[in-house]
Amino acid sequence: MTQHQDPETPGIDPASLVFLPLGGAGEIGMNLNLYGCDGKWLMVDLGITFADDTMPGIDLLTPDPSWIADRAEDLVGLVLTHAHEDHLGAVPHLWPELECPVYATPFAAALLRRKLSEFGLEGEVPIHELRPDEALALGPFRITPVGLTHSIPEMRALSIETRHGRVLHTGDWKLDPDPLVGPASDLAALERLGDEGVLALVCDSTNALSPGTSGSEADVRRHLIDLVAKQTGRVAIATFASNVARVETVGEVAKATGRRLCIVGRSLHRITEVSRECGYLGGMPDLVDERDVGYLPREEVLLLCTGCQGEPRGAMARIAGDTHPNITLAPGDTTIFSSKIIPGNERTLFALHNLLASRGIEVLTEKDAPIHVSGHPCRDELAEMYRIVRPQIAVPVHGEARHLISHAALARSLGVGEAVVTRNGHAVRLSPGRPAIVAEVPAGRLAVDGEDLVLPDGPVLRTRRRLMRNGAVFVTLALDGKGLPMGEPMIALSGVAEDDDGALAGEAGEAVLSAVRRLSNADRNIDEMVEDAARRAVRRMFRGLNGRRPIVEVHLVRMTGVKAA
Repeated sequence: MTQHQDPETPGIDPASLVFLPLGGAGEIGMNLNLYGCDGKWLMVDLGITFADDTMPGIDLLTPDPSWIADRAEDLVGLVLTHAHEDHLGAVPHLWPELECPVYATPFAAALLRRKLSEFGLEGEVPIHELRPDEALALGPFRITPVGLTHSIPEMRALSIETRHGRVLHTGDWKLDPDPLVGPASDLAALERLGDEGVLALVCDSTNALSPGTSGSEADVRRHLIDLVAKQTGRVAIATFASNVARVETVGEVAKATGRRLCIVGRSLHRITEVSRECGYLGGMPDLVDERDVGYLPREEVLLLCTGCQGEPRGAMARIAGDTHPNITLAPGDTTIFSSKIIPGNERTLFALHNLLASRGIEVLTEKDAPIHVSGHPCRDELAEMYRIVRPQIAVPVHGEARHLISHAALARSLGVGEAVVTRNGHAVRLSPGRPAIVAEVPAGRLAVDGEDLVLPDGPVLRTRRRLMRNGAVFVTLALDGKGLPMGEPMIALSGVAEDDDGALAGEAGEAVLSAVRRLSNADRNIDEMVEDAARRAVRRMFRGLNGRRPIVEVHLVRMTGVKAA
């Protein structure tokens, strides 16, 4: 049978069923998943990830949606599995490129509306709220949500039915028998899907290397109550703002230990407000305004703070640096980091821990006490999911390469016939025929730079990186009507070398004058020639001095009708 292929993407047959991740495969975070069938595309999740210190001035990264944006007329909709930033945080940044309807549970929709209002998009993005178990027909896709437990309310796996068969896209999940916020995972619904037949399971791989189970939030609550009850000073607990189950746990800790709870950090206030609007956190105690904390005895205060990963603008970093306008900690106080240390954040976070410890403030982490459980399945839970669902094909996602490879091996060991390890940009044909990677499309990242999106390896960030490594020299040079220098150039050094007495600036000025005077009369009347000569002279000087190659900006002032003295 002749295959009809996408003319712009050879290998993708529009009539086949294709899974195409543009984010979240080969990495943790920044999820963007596409399903293609009969020439139409369904998007599942659209999230962000956090930048590292190789991208100066950048906090957030989004997937590059260019490939699907070029086919936006065939995009039937975006369905969000849940309200975590790595699954919906890119919507305000990228929706204008897509302009598709968005489908979300009431909790995710409420949080998304708040984010959109900050971008001036409130009312522009068509958001449709999905009731629990409400089926949705979008083009060739029939989608039924399935409730799974996670660290945030209303996590929904998606049963995606097509004429080729059913795909179960899990999103983030775990099998917590006592989740505390929201119901336990709907195992009965999973059993039904398994009985009816599942072609492919596209599944969370975050903890595929971790044996056993992820643990229960109920256990964390008991341990935190015991731990806080032993402290005599102020206690500050840092956690992920989006971990609603942990927010409720800290509220229960406050009540059990007789402490007054104060929430510190904008994102925590936002998630608390949205949770209450949607019927969660009903048992939270009355909160103390952070401006009133100083009036309370230290042993009566419990702080719930943002910044559990050491983020410079998080509440905990500002408190540790004693720069927070309302909250202070002192020797004898305790900080509890009720969160996982995300790989890549170690240096920043350990610097924060050391700063707190140097001030006589005790620091406790998950390494010291069982005060955190993951929201993602460990190997025993993955095995249980495969036992229940019994898919023909396993497609691990939401993990780095070693997570995906380990997950695929586990699936095969459990009797799954096919397991495909993919990465961003690889199109996986799920049906007809054996699953295979049939094409590779452009996939990458965009950096959020204020209100703009820029390429991580583009000119803006290349210039910033060079400034960080080599610094900059700014040269202002006045020339007379014949192109001869008038007096000494003005030289400003930034991040190039120590120059307290101005000697280096003077030496750079002499290098500029010498280079310009060596030019011919004709060349001195051409701005580009003068600027290039000055720039080369300064770079040559600093390369010989300390091996640096600074950015050199030259500003010329031509004084027509005036001769040099």
